Amino acid sequence: MKILSKEQVYQADKATENAENIPSYNLMERAGGYAFEFMHQRLQGQPVPVKIFCGIGNNGGDGLVIARYFVEHQYSVDVYVVNYSDNRSKDFLLALEELKKVTRNWPQVLKSEDDLPQINREDLVVDCIFGIGINRPAPKWVQQLFVNINQSGAYTVAIDVPSGMGIDVYIKDSEVIKPTIVLSFQTPKLAFFLPQSGKYINNWTVLDIGLDRNFMNSVQTQAQLIDKAEAQQMYKPRTKFSHKGTYGHALLIAGSYGKTGAAVLSCKGALSSGAGLVTAYTTQQGLPILQSSLPEAMVLADRYNGKYLEEIQFDLAPTVIGVGPGLGTEKITQQALKTFLKANKTPLVVDADALNILSENQEFLEFLPKYSVLTPHPKELERLIGAWEDDFEKLKKAEAFSKKYHCVLVLKDAHTITVFDGKYYVNNTGNPGLATGGSGDVLTGIITGLMAQGYDALTAAIFGVYLHGKAADIAINHTAYEGLTASMITEFLGQAYLDLFAQPEQKQ
Repeated sequence: MKILSKEQVYQADKATENAENIPSYNLMERAGGYAFEFMHQRLQGQPVPVKIFCGIGNNGGDGLVIARYFVEHQYSVDVYVVNYSDNRSKDFLLALEELKKVTRNWPQVLKSEDDLPQINREDLVVDCIFGIGINRPAPKWVQQLFVNINQSGAYTVAIDVPSGMGIDVYIKDSEVIKPTIVLSFQTPKLAFFLPQSGKYINNWTVLDIGLDRNFMNSVQTQAQLIDKAEAQQMYKPRTKFSHKGTYGHALLIAGSYGKTGAAVLSCKGALSSGAGLVTAYTTQQGLPILQSSLPEAMVLADRYNGKYLEEIQFDLAPTVIGVGPGLGTEKITQQALKTFLKANKTPLVVDADALNILSENQEFLEFLPKYSVLTPHPKELERLIGAWEDDFEKLKKAEAFSKKYHCVLVLKDAHTITVFDGKYYVNNTGNPGLATGGSGDVLTGIITGLMAQGYDALTAAIFGVYLHGKAADIAINHTAYEGLTASMITEFLGQAYLDLFAQPEQKQ
């Protein structure tokens, strides 16, 4: 699903007005009508007190349209205009005139903290104060209204975007409404998936308000949401006349004293994702552990008997190499990695301690093959690209790093974002159960296993992240968040593949 930027939302509106030869107010009527229908279908006329808070721009106009529909369907509704400015948009004023035609209970104008109404837990609050245009903190008294709504415990519906949240800029030192659900017009917003702003989003759904199809089909967005429909298009079915060589040979360079489990988990990920052959390269001490833990995998070891890898040399030609899980950052290992990287031409997936070594020795980055996949968690990313002021700056810095080193950058988080060639691929699977040791090692194995099977680096990263999260989503039905372990992700990976083409159950 495409994620439109703020400018593209405005362009989509204008394209729709031109294509249908309609005034902009008709789009406001359409958006407000769809939002009302969403709520009405769930309320079914129940006597719920409705409080609608409207700003003085077009988002506020949406709220006035919604209010008119509530009045016409005989709900108990109070409408408040949050008067943070004397400038009203043209369509807001049209919507206000239409509302006045159907009720004598005109909107109450709020001008200061003294005017703020009581909000009760039993209320349905509809937030239409600010839309996508906000780029600075709201006035303090308006922020107090946000606090009151949040503290009330009322079921809160935000229209298009929660008030106080910038969709293309992080607004520091500002309160944000924390809605029960956001009704986002046409597409979700990138801010919904970033840690600083996404923490305010409990749930969201997209309302298709009929923006121009030609525009929506042709527009090139920087961000794309990856869900089941997108993952289905990436899947490569197996052919009848194939064999283990058809699906490639994945080599995992991983493990050190006390961290051989990371090597086991990454190899499990590669095996469960479908790699034809998997070999682990580890320390002499790790060799018996891997051979007894994973009979399906082959194991190689360096020639030394130390706690850490002292060399990386092997006499085979793998399709792809994953390096880093549990590797350690000892000086001898750093030197071994440098020597390996300078000589290596095989596609790479780089994670964990290999990333930390690269951070300490940034000149090693020049040795990475083109289209290497790097999979940092937030602290590893910070060591690689430096600190950032906010999530939008983080994405820009990640984008610049990806372009400089011609690599695919997988930014692991609640919504993992894969960055490549100026594009952001936002994953929509996964859950807090993945916040457990070893889950990143499994992801490294999955991506490595997919590349072994012939998926290009970008597709392997995007698809691997999706499958990793979907396996966890399926697993928690059996384990809960707290009971999920990294090994279980590999056990449910086959179910994640099956889910790609599973049909939803028919309602009786």
